[in-house]
Amino acid sequence: MLHLSIEETNELLRGARRDAFHLEVSDDHSEVADESEPMRRVLAGLPPFEPDAYPPSWQEWDELVTEVTGRGVTFRRVRIVTEPHTDYVRFLHSMTDRNIGLGEDIRWLGRHQVAPEAYTSDEWWLIDDREVAFTLFTGAGDFTGTALTGDPAIVEHCVRIRDGLWDKAIPHRRYRPGGSG
Repeated sequence: MLHLSIEETNELLRGARRDAFHLEVSDDHSEVADESEPMRRVLAGLPPFEPDAYPPSWQEWDELVTEVTGRGVTFRRVRIVTEPHTDYVRFLHSMTDRNIGLGEDIRWLGRHQVAPEAYTSDEWWLIDDREVAFTLFTGAGDFTGTALTGDPAIVEHCVRIRDGLWDKAIPHRRYRPGGSG
């Protein structure tokens, strides 16, 4: 596997031609440096940022998604989450409308609604059904990049997982935590 930095991972996503799919399975990244203060604010009923304090890493992501989806590439995510939600997932849920506004298609699936063998414990991006980029995190939960593989067996396994989860997962606008869509 090839280790990609955050910048190289963004370039990989930027190079997608048809589809970039992300599987998310963690209930807690609450220690992520650029998310801890926005999370604290959202959980306190405040906007995530002061008007002039939008983090550069978030701006870069917004620009990347806007550019790639503007070319007709789909950006999709399935988030498998424990219900009731952790504070981090509540924060993530409250921020998802922004991602959708940029062009992402995000769906949710309660962990209790899917067998553990139907997904991986790793989070990853599947790019154009040809490459898988496993998400790498520090011990504190900060994103550090990805481990990239084009191994056909791993790619096919991830394609099967995506295809098995996508139709089961509930679109964000219909998802109600603790219930069905």
